[in-house]
Amino acid sequence: MYETQADLDRLQALLDESHASMGEHMRGIITPARRLSARELADTLQGMRLLSLATVTAKGEPRVGPVDGFFYKSRFWFGSAPDSIRFRHIRQRPAVSAVHLEGEKLGVTVHGTAALIDVNAPEHAGFRDLLLEFYGPSWEEWGASAQYARIDAKRMYTYFMREG
Repeated sequence: MYETQADLDRLQALLDESHASMGEHMRGIITPARRLSARELADTLQGMRLLSLATVTAKGEPRVGPVDGFFYKSRFWFGSAPDSIRFRHIRQRPAVSAVHLEGEKLGVTVHGTAALIDVNAPEHAGFRDLLLEFYGPSWEEWGASAQYARIDAKRMYTYFMREG
């Protein structure tokens, strides 16, 4: 787990605020017993997690596609080719939504803004280390030239079907 207590506190406040903003229908599905705390979420989302990431076209149309997502410092981070349509959208319109699903057991939905990051910048050394740890040294050859972004969440919802 890469989160500090301050990261977890910020995430817990976001989760609580997001839950409080839900409508009646959603509140009936994501009951308090089916929510994850910030610490539970950080513990659960270790390693790479496939995200379905939605961006917005110039015509305001949604486009969704898969990305390798990493939950790091209580936020989702992801990458793609710098010349990808996904990053063209993000550079022009940074509003994004993403979801990570594991069948009907786990769902994490986030709505926010994609912030472009430079994995070579000193302030992102920890994320770069995570990528090297996950992908191995060969990442330096094929992944270091990718574009990366972090989702600065405005809302985040968790759903977890507990055993029993």
